[in-house]
Amino acid sequence: MNSSSPVAKLAAELFGTFWLVFGGCGSAIFAAKQIAEATDGGDNYQVGIGYLGVALAFGLTVVTMAYAVGHISGGHFNPAITLGAAVGGRIAWKDLPGYWIAQVVGGLLAGLLLLVIASGKDGFDRIGGMAANGYGENSPDGYSLLAVLIAEVLLTAFFLLVVLGTTGGKAPSTFAPLAIGLCLTLIHLISIPISNTSVNPARSTAVAFFNGDGAPAQLWLFWLAPLLGGLIGGLLYPLLFEDGKLKFGGQGADPQRAEATAR
Repeated sequence: MNSSSPVAKLAAELFGTFWLVFGGCGSAIFAAKQIAEATDGGDNYQVGIGYLGVALAFGLTVVTMAYAVGHISGGHFNPAITLGAAVGGRIAWKDLPGYWIAQVVGGLLAGLLLLVIASGKDGFDRIGGMAANGYGENSPDGYSLLAVLIAEVLLTAFFLLVVLGTTGGKAPSTFAPLAIGLCLTLIHLISIPISNTSVNPARSTAVAFFNGDGAPAQLWLFWLAPLLGGLIGGLLYPLLFEDGKLKFGGQGADPQRAEATAR
């Protein structure tokens, strides 16, 4: 049985969520779009990492922290994952509030430090420049509220299926963090143009209030949609792949397996 103390679990979730936000959103803020001047007098050219680089950055944050602290807390780093894990019987319901608080605090600390660092460059404007999620005018490609809702629910639900599947009793646990990180990378490749990709309420909260520009007013959707997706994924996996029996309150799961995830 996992012998980690409650404080150690919360600290692991805080640090893991901090790293996810700092690495993922930081790559979007600092490195996604960088223009280099041509030395031969030609057109300037893009040397930034773009959508692909940001997607990989989010995936890598999950892989690295899942291996580092996943064995302590399960490596959720995401309130939607914690909800799905509770519904799927991987953690006790009593642990959910503490996990959520630690995740949100870790994300907000990362968001604050990103703002401090970004403000060290002349001309930086935090309004609309903090990699916040959004729909309508605040969607990267102008997708509607309904489109963003459907995408976020669907992608979070599939994320839960991957998380619960790769950390189940018969799965090769050594590769679980890698599979989960790659899944998060794929999710970002699909949905950065749609919503700037949330699938994680803590990630959205971390930068919304620093970003402004309508992001705080739209934050409700990036709690509702991922949590709904997490609920669906947490219900579906036990019904479809664990003998059709829902297991609540942490019963029926192998306590030795970490649900290393993200976010």
